[in-house]
Amino acid sequence: MSFGRLNHTLGTQPMSDINMTPLVDVMLVLVVIFIITAPLLASSILLDLPQTDAARAGHSSPSLMVAVNAAGQVFLNNKPVTLDEFAQQCAIAYRSAPLTELQLRADKAVPYGRMVEIMGAAQKTGLNHIGFITDTPLPYRHRSDQSDQSDQSDQSDQSDQSDQSDQQDDKMTR
Repeated sequence: MSFGRLNHTLGTQPMSDINMTPLVDVMLVLVVIFIITAPLLASSILLDLPQTDAARAGHSSPSLMVAVNAAGQVFLNNKPVTLDEFAQQCAIAYRSAPLTELQLRADKAVPYGRMVEIMGAAQKTGLNHIGFITDTPLPYRHRSDQSDQSDQSDQSDQSDQSDQSDQQDDKMTR
């Protein structure tokens, strides 16, 4: 009997590092998903806002976001409310900060009378700073920016129209 140490071969050690490639892939996919969905979560109420390029966002003061859809339904901070509930929330906002601005986002189809009711309810509570939120129009494409092909088709359409108008003029003079 021998009482010496036995030489054991340890073999391969278990891998203790985390493979980062799948983790990075999943994180990149999540980032892309959040980038795409974040603008959609800003407002879930579908409105067809009027367009203007004159107004730009200005100072940041306390504000209430009010949206009115085409049916005339009022939404305060993306939650549907009645006109009485809206007035109560405006009064609470005015008491907490008298310079609170009411930011109105209204669909183009909302009747003028409905907007007057909403603004009147806010003004009765003391909120007199009212701002209208609009979309900016798409930039105007100048005629020189269009392709030559569209210019040629426009010219052929114009010549066809002028030929037709000349024919009509000839008939009238006869």
